[in-house]
Amino acid sequence: MRRSDSLAPIKPLSRLRIFTSPAALPLPVYRDFVAMLYSMGVPIFGLGAVFVGICVLVGLKLGNGFLLTLAATGALTTLLRLATLRSYRRLSSVGDFEILRRWERRYAIGNYASAVLIALLNVIAISAHYPLLHLITVSLVFSFGAGIVSRTSVRPAICVTSLLIATVPTIVALALHALTPHAIPLHSELFLIEAFIVAMITGLSLQTVGHLYRSAVEHHTARHDMAKLARTDALTGLSNRLLLRELFQLHTATALRTKHLVALHYLDLDGFKAINDRYGHPAGDALLEQVARRLEAITRSEDVVARLGGDEFVVLQVDLSNESEAELLARRIIREIGKPYIIDETEMAISVSVGIATAPKLGIELERLLACADAALYRAKAGGKARALFCADADAATADMAA
Repeated sequence: MRRSDSLAPIKPLSRLRIFTSPAALPLPVYRDFVAMLYSMGVPIFGLGAVFVGICVLVGLKLGNGFLLTLAATGALTTLLRLATLRSYRRLSSVGDFEILRRWERRYAIGNYASAVLIALLNVIAISAHYPLLHLITVSLVFSFGAGIVSRTSVRPAICVTSLLIATVPTIVALALHALTPHAIPLHSELFLIEAFIVAMITGLSLQTVGHLYRSAVEHHTARHDMAKLARTDALTGLSNRLLLRELFQLHTATALRTKHLVALHYLDLDGFKAINDRYGHPAGDALLEQVARRLEAITRSEDVVARLGGDEFVVLQVDLSNESEAELLARRIIREIGKPYIIDETEMAISVSVGIATAPKLGIELERLLACADAALYRAKAGGKARALFCADADAATADMAA
């Protein structure tokens, strides 16, 4: 398993870039945020239904054809947005950054369209003197703003842009309406106050977006960090036994379905203890990290490289047609791991012995396969080290007796 989804720490100096660029976010966090955008089906439907209802009611009452056109446009926009949400939810997985970025843009376009329609409704409604209608349409702006701030602040550029598109024309329309002479006492003053209130709440909402976004980044980053730490080796970043078990079960189920093999390579470093004793644990840790990087480099992205502890590693090779492919990889592992290492300007050398067990030939229980591979590994080390041996019947019997 590669470490492309690892959560790099977010530096304080990068806050502005994090706010404006999704590329600054760890991929798992960005994936969560895009998924949150596409969980807003009910709010989108509710807002669209209210918008269309207001436009139809007022348009028919006033004989305003433009409002009826807005109603039709609003209905179409809502349907298209809901269809986009449904398309996203039907995807089995969305892992690539650029794909996520495209889905984010699609959501943004729909959100901007809704904001434009709400702004147009307010401009038309406020241009006429119907105080109750003003109350309803301005309330719609507040509802839209509250919804996007609470649910869309994880993508602040979309949130801020949508909020300004909806509120700025409304503020301007209220201010212009205040300049229209009317016999109602305090007409101008009250509409200017309303414009000020909308502007003030817009400003406060913009501040809230920043706070909510920073909190969301910290929370989701910490959550993914904890999940990653529970499933990875702290020194090398490789899978640990827990994640190895999860991925083994997944790949074994696939192998049973496709009639392919899964090979479990149990690795033990020859000569590692001598290096640890002579050069100290820091040098030993540095050597283990280099071994981990070499194993990642010589395996495929779908294979799993894990560290069980000490100098014991496991490579889970998946989607094999026959055992000869496992033998080829084992030989390559022995060759690459046996090349010299440079640590603190000192050349060091080790070798590796490998025991191999395959599933489903030897069963589909991870612990049994590990025991079988370990028994084969023991024979390889006893026979001269730097060798790879498959689990034989005697090894399997030994593993079963030990269990």
